[in-house]
Amino acid sequence: MDKKKVIAPLVCHGHSRPVVDLFYSPVTPDGFFLVSASKDSTPMLRNGETGDWIGTFQGHKGAVWSCCLDKYAIRAASASADFSAKLWDALTGDELHSFEHKHIVRACAFSEDTNLLLTGGMEKVLRVFDLNRSDAPPRELEKSPGSVRTIAWLHSDQTILGSCTDMGGVRLWDVRTGTIVRTLETKSSVTSAEVSQDGRYITTADGSTVKFWDANHFGLVKSYDMPCVVESASLEPKYGNKFIAGGEDMWIRVFDFHTGEEVGCNKGHHGPVHCVRFSPGGESYASGSEDGTIRIWQTGPSNNAEQEGSSTVKDVSEEITREIENVHISSAQEDKTADISDNPTNQKATENE
Repeated sequence: MDKKKVIAPLVCHGHSRPVVDLFYSPVTPDGFFLVSASKDSTPMLRNGETGDWIGTFQGHKGAVWSCCLDKYAIRAASASADFSAKLWDALTGDELHSFEHKHIVRACAFSEDTNLLLTGGMEKVLRVFDLNRSDAPPRELEKSPGSVRTIAWLHSDQTILGSCTDMGGVRLWDVRTGTIVRTLETKSSVTSAEVSQDGRYITTADGSTVKFWDANHFGLVKSYDMPCVVESASLEPKYGNKFIAGGEDMWIRVFDFHTGEEVGCNKGHHGPVHCVRFSPGGESYASGSEDGTIRIWQTGPSNNAEQEGSSTVKDVSEEITREIENVHISSAQEDKTADISDNPTNQKATENE
C-alpha cells in the first residue's frame, strides 16, 4: 500500500439518499458540468471542475436511476422509478417534457446529435423519442431479453448498446433495423457500460471483472479480475492509460490499463460506491455512493510517459481480430429490485446566480 497515493477529494453534499448515477458533459464554452441521479428523486447539476452546486431539478416522485446532459450542457434528462423520463432545461431548471412509461425507467441517453432521447427500464423495451416532436409516439426497438440496466449510443447514433439487470451480456441494436445484431458475453450482469470519449472502446463492469471491448469490431481487448465486486468503471479519456473502478468495499481503485496493476486506492466514502466517471479532460474523476455524497478526486498532471503510453493503447486496438463469434446470453442473475423514493415532490428547481 505504500506506493498508492492517498488523495483528499472534494466532497459534494446535497443528496439525502444514495447517489446511483453520474454524468459529465463535454467541455463547453462555459466549462464542463456534472449531473447526478439519486434515490432522493432530485437530480442535481454541478460545476464539473469544482463540484459547486448549480441547481436541482424538481419534479420526480420516485427514485431517479439515471441522468445525462446533452453535448452542449443545455438540456438534461433523467429516468425515474415514477414511471417517467423527464427532459429539463439545464439553464433554468424548468421541466420541458415528461415522457410517460408503463414501468420503472432505469436508463436514459441523449443521441450524439442531441435530437433523440433513448430510454429503457423494467418494461424491457428501448424507446427512442424525437425531441423535436416531443408529443409524437416514440420508436420502439426489438424487445430486450431482460430488464434494461444501462444504455448508450455509439457509431454516430447508428448503434445502441444495452445491458440487463437480470442476466449477463451486452446487447447491440442496429438503429436502422431496430434489431439486436450482437451480444458481448459476460458471466455476470453488466452494471456499468461506458463508451470511451474517442469512440474506440466500451468499458464494462460485471461483478468482479472489468472488461474493455473494441467498439468497432467488438473484440475483447482486456479483461481484469477486480479485488472486490465492482459496480462501475471508467477509462481515462485523454491518454487511455488507466481506469478506475468502484464497488462494494467503498474504495475507488485506479488501475494501469496495459497491465491491470492497481496503482492507486482512495477511500473516503462510507458506503458502497455505485458510480465512477472521469471528467472529460481526465484531470479528475467523480464517485457517487450509498452514503449520499459525491466525491471528486484529482488525478494530478500527466507526464510524458503517460502520453507515450496512449500510442500503445491505439496500437492494441489495431491488432484485434476482426471476426467475433456469436455468443449466447448467460443464465439469469439475481434481479435487483428498484425501490421508489418516499420523498414527496419538492419545490421548483433553483439555481445559483
